Amino acid sequence: MLKSTLKPSPRSMIDLEKYCEQVAAICKSAGSYIRQEYQVFSNQHIEQKGLHDLVSYVDKEAERLLVEKLRELIPESGFITEEDADREISSTYNWIIDPLDGTTNFIHKVPTFSVSVALIKGSELLIGVVYEINRDESFTAYKGGGAYLNGKRIQVSNAEQLSQTLLATGFPFRKFDNLDNYLAVLKSMMQQTRGIRRIGSAAADLAYTACGRFDCFFEYNLNNYDIAAGVLLIQEAGGKVSDFHGRQNMLSDGNIIAGNPLITEIVFDEVKKHFK
Repeated sequence: MLKSTLKPSPRSMIDLEKYCEQVAAICKSAGSYIRQEYQVFSNQHIEQKGLHDLVSYVDKEAERLLVEKLRELIPESGFITEEDADREISSTYNWIIDPLDGTTNFIHKVPTFSVSVALIKGSELLIGVVYEINRDESFTAYKGGGAYLNGKRIQVSNAEQLSQTLLATGFPFRKFDNLDNYLAVLKSMMQQTRGIRRIGSAAADLAYTACGRFDCFFEYNLNNYDIAAGVLLIQEAGGKVSDFHGRQNMLSDGNIIAGNPLITEIVFDEVKKHFK
């Protein structure tokens, strides 16, 4: 594996490969806690943050555990987190954390949910880890070092035609102002591909796309903590990622198309017809 380093302070040099391994271990530890609570979780613990936007003590405690351990790795780093356990933005390095991506699946006992952690410097993604809890699959990537699934190198698919592909997406559940545009894209893709899957965790969707299970993933109105780690996984797996305007503003505007470069370009052409 290629070596990369970052300098959080003049006193130290951090090996990205080593730190990626440590982040993966931290994610697995948080995942173990989530898996344990999954067996005993009761709906009486559900809280509602907004329209169709659910949270529980499991999300909050998993986030606390992640923040605590990640702070030990880089004490001066900041945090961008879903549940705001410690939203302190640093001028250098920041962790972007979704402690439980797929909370609704978790609550409804649908066994697809994940832990997602990324390290970013400015706008440059350095480390990305997605831990798919119930399959015990650890997807890892660091800048310049490739993407891996449980330690084995992965890459995006090599499909050349839409008729050969399986796509992934997510349905709008908070904002519906672009619903008709989205449905128009969906209608077109449904007729040209082998199918479209919606599994309920954008982080898992991107991880599955990075290893070639899906050929392309597209969704709008996501948060940066949903996709940051997955973006780096796709990039390091040889894929292409953009927002709906062909720019690199995915983390700020929440719209993303990612996957096999050829198929992603075809999907992008369809999306831009409907999202102006």
